[in-house]
Amino acid sequence: NVFDIWLAESDKPTPLAIYIHGGGFRAGSKEKLSQDVLKQLLKAGISVASINYRYASADAPLPSSHHDARRALQFMRSKSKEWNLDKSRVAAFGGSAGAQICMWLAYSDDMAKPKSKDRIERESTRLTCVATTGGQTTLDVNFWQDKIATLLGPKTDAGSLFPSLGSIKDPQKARIARWGAKTVQEANEIASRHSALSIVSKDDPPIFMSYGMPPTAKPPTNKTRVRGWLVHHVNLGIALKEKTDALKLEAHLKYPGAELKYPSQIEFFVDKLSD
Repeated sequence: NVFDIWLAESDKPTPLAIYIHGGGFRAGSKEKLSQDVLKQLLKAGISVASINYRYASADAPLPSSHHDARRALQFMRSKSKEWNLDKSRVAAFGGSAGAQICMWLAYSDDMAKPKSKDRIERESTRLTCVATTGGQTTLDVNFWQDKIATLLGPKTDAGSLFPSLGSIKDPQKARIARWGAKTVQEANEIASRHSALSIVSKDDPPIFMSYGMPPTAKPPTNKTRVRGWLVHHVNLGIALKEKTDALKLEAHLKYPGAELKYPSQIEFFVDKLSD
């Protein structure tokens, strides 16, 4: 479990934005951080970190990836004085699986353990704001069947969208193993506890979501792009936006043609993390 960190030059403690890479919990790395985004954030006086985490496997089932991200966040907070960081202004951003982890951190109650003998575990896990790209706002199979798979037609099976796990090819068995569960019901319960739509509440931080297609978009004609188009579909963002609106939480949903207060996550972060 390693990460890179770039500290913005400042006489006073700086805010921090933590990048969590995507890759379906089975690929990707901290090197995926956009150098352009890194430069813009540093120029704005925001320190940046990019983390690695364990890939999901039968030996390290989810939510091990989530727990690694939590640990990295708490570790960085524990180093705030040494690294001139303002631990009260911390954001997370990422795409796909990384976005999913970001939302779990943002929408979970504080997971700090004040009485822990491990000083890192005593640090807060709460975020100031979060930005996601192509994020899976829920891991609920029924939602994916109704709102995602049917974009290809009423007979499309959502199970085909969920990846295998190593040598485990059967979608149901892979789901059980992916969550370290014994039954499908248990796997679904664990997945729900790590899904933004299930855990978001009225005291949670602002979010900026980006998706690559408008709600009216048709599936790609290139069959190799269809699965990626579906698993990063704007319907996932729309569902969370509806939920946050009902809770009167600040949420911004970007897709082609949408009118927004912030042109990009950079402007969003600069506004939310500034003094």
